Amino acid sequence: MHVFPPTTPAALSVTATGDPLALRTAERVARMVSDLRLGLPVVLLGEPAAALILPVETLSPERFAALGSGGELVLTARRADALRHRPHEGEVALIPVPAGARLDWIQALADPSRQMPASAAVPQAPQHAPAPLHRAAIRLVKAAELLPAVLVVTGPDVVETALRNDLGILAADDVLNQILLPRDPRPVSDARVPMLAARNGRLHVFRAPDGGPEHYAVEVGTPDRNQPVLVRLHSACFTGDVLGSLKCDCGPQLQAALRAMEANGTGVLLYLNQEGRGIGLANKMRAYSLQDQGLDTVEANHRLGFEDDERDFRTGAALLRQMGIGRVRLMTNNPAKIARLDSEGIEVVDRVALKVGRGPENTRYLDTKARKSGHLLA
Repeated sequence: MHVFPPTTPAALSVTATGDPLALRTAERVARMVSDLRLGLPVVLLGEPAAALILPVETLSPERFAALGSGGELVLTARRADALRHRPHEGEVALIPVPAGARLDWIQALADPSRQMPASAAVPQAPQHAPAPLHRAAIRLVKAAELLPAVLVVTGPDVVETALRNDLGILAADDVLNQILLPRDPRPVSDARVPMLAARNGRLHVFRAPDGGPEHYAVEVGTPDRNQPVLVRLHSACFTGDVLGSLKCDCGPQLQAALRAMEANGTGVLLYLNQEGRGIGLANKMRAYSLQDQGLDTVEANHRLGFEDDERDFRTGAALLRQMGIGRVRLMTNNPAKIARLDSEGIEVVDRVALKVGRGPENTRYLDTKARKSGHLLA
């Protein structure tokens, strides 16, 4: 943890020991994520100095105008590569914001759907390397399911401004440590839910203690926990699961998995709220728009500044542990799910292929998943 001089108010970012009403680090991070979605700035403490963090996507013109000049735009290395901006180090890239820069120029650097102003040019990289503060800022906006781009402004009165305006303040190292922790959702409620694909179903709702999204488990029948349980880790897909989109195979996989569990007599389908491979529905629609321009699904994610897959399958392992399941027959075409469950102590005794839903509208998508992400679809 970063150590601050006792004369600074940085102690406000640390939970007061022994006070049950004091905000814990996880709660402070959750509040910061919510604030960024609203377009509110937050303050991160670290090197080279305390900094005001503003989300590019939700930043209002009024707040941008109040900043004055200066600052740095922080993008992911993926987005910097798409802009042909070099050099950069590690997972983030820094772009100095020149005096007089307009908000539409900053937003165009972050969002490939925006037109870059004709006279604008991307400045060269700054003289200093990215710090934990910059990485923490990007992790926060990703957690908020915003475009991964922030404006970072330093100055002698940053902390004073934050205190005066009730802005969130936290050490950058604390943010990074908290966001990297595995989620451990806890059971909230469950009830019988007969379904067309599986009449003997029960829906379990799990809630993360850090205020993150709820996740669900559909239990078909009463699986024997002493035997390997037929399991599917299914990530939420509003377009495929609800609208019946033909651009992916998610909807058919969901229904086929439930039918297989019904035929087997038992099974558990984990429904993880990690839409769009963890980037959120709004960003998924941005990626779809880029795919309509000729990019494949991986290229579109990279153009937006995301990795191929931003999901965290540790959540699935945590739900299985909560349900008392330690050995599974996993319905998947994705080796990454098998590797993650194995690394989390869930034994995958068998892989059950789930090859359904291929059609003319999603053939390129499926072929890309096989070629670039290693999905076993042959």
